[in-house]
Amino acid sequence: MEQEPKLQLIATKEMKYNDDLYKMVDFLNKTLKNRDLIFGLAMKDDGNMIISIYET
Repeated sequence: MEQEPKLQLIATKEMKYNDDLYKMVDFLNKTLKNRDLIFGLAMKDDGNMIISIYET
């Protein structure tokens, strides 16, 4: 059975909500997946967003 790759959190940044952040994260994931980087985006309860960078 093959193990799932573990994600190592490299950095996070909290910022104000912006519709274009979803497009940016999608672009970064498509562009940098071959460099073992994954980008995530989460919405906080206060309306701010957190972008995370992971290494696989």
